[in-house]
Amino acid sequence: MAATPASPADSSTSEARSKADLKRLRRVASTSFMGTAMEWYDYFIYGLLAALVFDELFFPSFDPEVGTVLALLSFGIGFIARPVGAILFGHLGDRIGRKNTLIVTLLVIGLSTGIIGLLPTFDTIGFAAPILLTTLRFIQGLSLGGEWSGAVLLAVEHAPAKKRAFYGAMPQYGSPAGTLVSSAVVTLVTLMPEDQLMSWGWRIPFLLSFVFLAVALYMRLRVEESPVFTDVVQTQVAEKAAKTNRKPLPVIEVFRHAWRSVLIVVITVLFASGGFFLMTTYAVNFGTAELGMEPWKLLVATMVGAVLEAIGIYIGARMGDRWGAAKTVIFGGVVALVLVIPIALMLGSGVEVLVIAAVALGIGVLGIPYGPLGTMLSELFSARYRYSGVAVSYNIGGLIGGFVPSIAAALAIALNGSVIVIPLLLGAIMLLCVVGGLLAARVLANQKETIAA
Repeated sequence: MAATPASPADSSTSEARSKADLKRLRRVASTSFMGTAMEWYDYFIYGLLAALVFDELFFPSFDPEVGTVLALLSFGIGFIARPVGAILFGHLGDRIGRKNTLIVTLLVIGLSTGIIGLLPTFDTIGFAAPILLTTLRFIQGLSLGGEWSGAVLLAVEHAPAKKRAFYGAMPQYGSPAGTLVSSAVVTLVTLMPEDQLMSWGWRIPFLLSFVFLAVALYMRLRVEESPVFTDVVQTQVAEKAAKTNRKPLPVIEVFRHAWRSVLIVVITVLFASGGFFLMTTYAVNFGTAELGMEPWKLLVATMVGAVLEAIGIYIGARMGDRWGAAKTVIFGGVVALVLVIPIALMLGSGVEVLVIAAVALGIGVLGIPYGPLGTMLSELFSARYRYSGVAVSYNIGGLIGGFVPSIAAALAIALNGSVIVIPLLLGAIMLLCVVGGLLAARVLANQKETIAA
């Protein structure tokens, strides 16, 4: 019997549904990008200004080199908070939903960053100034501990199977976008006369966070909840009605059932924080303090690097949908390892153009493994504790990586400012990325569960 052809009404309905699905997916992608872009902007301006002016504004009673290390350590404090925030917001994300949790993380980091721009400095209130600064930095870290992972899951869980890496990379674009905007804003304020920069100009990048918060919050309120989380809730309701045993806390389930995946993620993602901040926060300080370069030139290098990173993310995301996320992470790590040698030679030359190129290249090459990273992490954890799994493991790696700039600064003191510090640490970090990608690929090859499960 011949199949009944679809009626014009059925075709029209199907087309309308497809358009609605595409519109919803694009809205999820754009809000994931915008939210993480704002979060990373807030996070990056702290790192840049910590390297440039915070030693004088908040740690002036110390030796200049020690003040720089302390300023960079205050930058690292935010990374201590990230695993704590990951547990808190990971739990909320697995219990009350991705969307609601992401609204909270956005509010927390936007307000804490804006308030930094209102802080009195050491000259005004003494040691209370660095204490308040460090406290707000800790709060920033709490928020970021839940933001990136939630934004990735929202995008990946909405996306069709063959485009998960592409849409899962949308939050990753927030990193170069945040770098580009933060570097541009900080570059502009550093062009101010020094007395104006030190008195009020440094506050401008932080106060702009209030504006970005309003825009990002409006976009995030309009997005729909993840369909995967909706399915999880329905399953939990059915289990409760059937009076089955109550599930333990999501973070407990993570370490009970997926501790191997946690370890794999930790060593893999070090490049996303340690490698990145080595090539931005520490490299800016290295170029100004060791090579005598003007700050704006190094900030231009980070902006060029951000553009290259965005290109790398796009390439990595496309490759992730074709090859698989884990294989692409491995490939990106190998490419970065190969480029460590020319980066070392360019930095060692002391030629400003080559130093700028080295910093830009070092940032840009991180984009290839970063593009499919969120999709790979999402695939490693079960849906019922996925938010907690991704958030906790990613931010433990972030905690370790966040101290790379201060480790580099201390190592440079021990080696009398040796230029080998950057390529040495970058090479070690990218080697771990390759090893982690290989282990992840092995786990995923034997795994039957899908993103939607």
